[in-house]
Amino acid sequence: MLDKPREEVTAAEKADNFRYMIMDSVDQANWYPSFGRDREMDWLRNMQHWMISKKRYYGLALPIYECEACDNFHVIGSLEELKERSVEGWDEFEGHAPHRPYIDAVKIACPTCGTTISRIKDVGDPWLDAGIVGISTLHYSSDRDYWQKWYPADWISESFPGQFRNWFYSLLAQSTLMAEGVGPFKNLFGYATLVAEDGREMHKSWGNAIEFGEAAEKMGSDTMRWLYASCKPEQNLLFGYTRGDETRRRFLIPLWNVYSFFVSYARLDGWLPGDATAVSLDPGHAQMDEWVRERLVETGLAVQAALDVYDSEKATQVLEAFLDDLSNWYVRRSRRRFWKSEADTDKAAAYATLYAVLVDYVKLLAPFIPFMTEEMYQNLVRSVDETAPASVHHCLYPLADAADLDHNLLAKMRLAITTASLGRAARGMADIKLRQPLAKARVNVGSRQERENLMQMANVLKEEINVKEFEVVLEVGELVNYKLMPNNRLLGPKFGRDFPRVRDVLMALDAAQAAEELQANGELDVTVGDETFTLSDEEVVVLTESRGGLAVASDKGVTVAVDTQLTPQLLQEGYARDLVRQLNSMRKDAGLEISDRIHVGYSAEGDVALGLQNFAEYIQQETLALSLTAVSLENPDYSTSVTVDEMEVELTLQKA
Repeated sequence: MLDKPREEVTAAEKADNFRYMIMDSVDQANWYPSFGRDREMDWLRNMQHWMISKKRYYGLALPIYECEACDNFHVIGSLEELKERSVEGWDEFEGHAPHRPYIDAVKIACPTCGTTISRIKDVGDPWLDAGIVGISTLHYSSDRDYWQKWYPADWISESFPGQFRNWFYSLLAQSTLMAEGVGPFKNLFGYATLVAEDGREMHKSWGNAIEFGEAAEKMGSDTMRWLYASCKPEQNLLFGYTRGDETRRRFLIPLWNVYSFFVSYARLDGWLPGDATAVSLDPGHAQMDEWVRERLVETGLAVQAALDVYDSEKATQVLEAFLDDLSNWYVRRSRRRFWKSEADTDKAAAYATLYAVLVDYVKLLAPFIPFMTEEMYQNLVRSVDETAPASVHHCLYPLADAADLDHNLLAKMRLAITTASLGRAARGMADIKLRQPLAKARVNVGSRQERENLMQMANVLKEEINVKEFEVVLEVGELVNYKLMPNNRLLGPKFGRDFPRVRDVLMALDAAQAAEELQANGELDVTVGDETFTLSDEEVVVLTESRGGLAVASDKGVTVAVDTQLTPQLLQEGYARDLVRQLNSMRKDAGLEISDRIHVGYSAEGDVALGLQNFAEYIQQETLALSLTAVSLENPDYSTSVTVDEMEVELTLQKA
């Protein structure tokens, strides 16, 4: 077809050639979400003729001049050509934009018969104006070098319903033609529609429309930004104040709590940023400090990778996961380092680490929540260093080299966090509160490196799971009994009359070994006669039964079992821990400062009284109590009655 003489190429063939040129432009761009490319290609394959004119007054004046005398028409290609061909009305039009009514004054001579002819009255479809923007706004006609500097656009964005046949198509068609096959954009980010929380469209008449200003004032601009950034662009965004509250509780409030925790203790101790490289002499604390810094670098790399492909949803997920680790692992495990009165190297290292992490984390978050991060930055950085950049938005984005990451440390701590979570889950299954100490936790993991990592973290995990002993076992069968069962619904149709043989072979396997293989690989090979089949973890049901006296939880190849047998000594310590919680609530209710020392009196009986006596030193340390006596204090600042294991305990408190 391309070798035909020009006059032999039909209009349909020309249209198809142009269609394929536009398709090439589609492939020159990155589409986010990726299904956008498929939708645009489908439109291009199936599109029909487009009625580009409108019977309206305002709009793009179509430069088409029609001759009624000879039925010819002529399309004007530029203002210069219009001036050259005009035979009347140019003086009236000159100096105005080419819109009605001024453009209608210009008449030209018909190129065929010489009759004076006028422009047709129709105006162009508005999508013609919208689609030519990459040409018309960049001086394509008057300064081609300038246009080439900026064309094509790096990124465009629009809600995708309807735009595959409207703006996206118009842009691609006109720009591909004018730029000789070069598409108008490098990246296209599309998104679905914003609707009310119940999924209905927003309409003022329905009373469910929310104006931007009202939402920003009531919900908060940063909350709105995080809500938008964290949504899936291909799905409709459910918008409303309930969703805003959920977003605030999920991320913004925990973020502010960590910041507030640091600021409160730093002010109390008079700590100011100095030696950002301070290192704790405690190996465990030094490792924790190093880990949280590495974890932040890992987060920054992941956020950058997500934003490089315009995936804000993934970026927010990564940033939220880091906050969870920072708040629920690092800060929680480091609280005593900030609480203690000694201003030693360990405390200085904790302050320096949390400060450095917060400052860089704020920089990572700044593009998403600019107002909250600016307030944090001004207090954390500018208040102590006037030479620092005036705003967090003037700072360079934190960059790092992935090759420098300590992957072993990150994997070790990730395994510890998973193990601790499973240990708490096992306790929950047995309905045993975390404050109640248990005798032992036993863990099975798949590799030698993981076993070594867990043993290095044994002291941490004993505290996290609240057990006296921590053991890593080689065989998961020491913790649970496994039984394999076929998923009849899937395997019956798959194997037909051979299903009974497959079932018998499956149930004859070493259940523990097979379960471990399924957990590690997601599939299991079974041999039936001369044939080997691969079964997925959906086709095999793994039943577990914990051994006597154990509660078990398992996930990601990690199995944790806790001993649920309680001795009197363990029960007493549990009572003591429960009373620590009660006393710290009393401190808060009494309006005490976090550094205030107190005296405590109590009235209790039985094992609860024994717990108070035997663990008095622990209780005093955890509540900043100078004394703990078995009598009610005279003239207490605060008193209350609490229930511990169904026993009433009278507590009185005095500020020292």
